[in-house]
Formats: sequence, C-alpha cells, structure tokens
Amino acid sequence: MTDPMIDEILTPPTPTMFLFPDEAAWINAARAAGFMTTDEEGAERLATFTKDRAIDVIGTITRGGEWDDEGNVITPPTVLDGYHINYQGKLPEGWEQYAVYPKTPVRSWF
Repeated sequence: MTDPMIDEILTPPTPTMFLFPDEAAWINAARAAGFMTTDEEGAERLATFTKDRAIDVIGTITRGGEWDDEGNVITPPTVLDGYHINYQGKLPEGWEQYAVYPKTPVRSWF
C-alpha cells in the first residue's frame, strides 16, 4: 500500500524549461510569482533556491562565432531568441505559455 503524502514528498517535481520573450518579461514573471527578495542594501534579488523551487537562469543563448587570439570578433555568434530559464517546483500561474521542450537543451537538470 502506498501513502500519497509520502509519494508526493519522495517524487521530485519534473524540471521544466522556459523561454520568456526577453529578460524584462522574465523579471516581471519572477516578481509576480513572488520570487524576488530585497537584500540589506535594498537591492532586488532573485531567490533561486528554496525548499519549494530551484531556478537556473541561463539567459541569452548564442551559437557559433569566431574570435582571434586577442579576443576580437571575426564572426559574431548567432543570438537565439528569448530569455532561457530552467525551473523546478510548482508551476507559477501563467508560466505555461512560456514552457518549451527543446530536443537538444543547452543546459538541463535531467
């Protein structure tokens, strides 16, 4: 016999990847979900890890590019659309529209 409460505790939430239109949209979503805190100096910070969630901010992803030995750009990298986030925990309201399922993720918890 299984105990649903124990099963819920022992079964971690499935990590989900999100693609927000841009960083501002991500910050607004994080604020609306109550994920932003204020430190001692009054600066706003993202609470990335709690007992209820884990957030991995990837941000802007680029592909390719070429640089010379001094670090000068020869061929600029391609910037992928959106602002990328990995998230694990109870899904905040309204985030479903930003969920993505890439075949080859750049970074994941799987």
